[in-house]
Amino acid sequence: MEHRPLSELSSVADLKIPETVKVPVLSKRERLDRWIELLEREPDLELKTLDEIEWKPKAQRLAMRADGSALAVAYSDPVLRQAGLRSDTFGDAVDFFQISEHDAHIVLCSCHGGESMHADEAARRVRGIRSPSLWALYFGWFR
Repeated sequence: MEHRPLSELSSVADLKIPETVKVPVLSKRERLDRWIELLEREPDLELKTLDEIEWKPKAQRLAMRADGSALAVAYSDPVLRQAGLRSDTFGDAVDFFQISEHDAHIVLCSCHGGESMHADEAARRVRGIRSPSLWALYFGWFR
């Protein structure tokens, strides 16, 4: 089955969407908060990381994904998908969450977490990119 956002379906199907159905409009902070909330629901869940993101060519990097990753957790959420998250790839996450590739790298890359990490660690990292001043205090450096 192919997943597509509601906004794209009108090009392949004749949709009659009632005016009462509203696609949620989430701010950047609300999107990141929702991702944190999802990760914190199962703090001990073992999540896959993406392998050495920084060494991949851009096209390959943007297409990276892994079953059981923090991105898969985000994409499994109907609220985030309805708000516009197109897939569980690195590139779609960067676009949807409005974060830099560097910040996504900090959250998702194997060089920061090994082959896997617990969901509560991923949530802490997302919280850090959401609030850089807290990140700096936690790690004792500034970006």
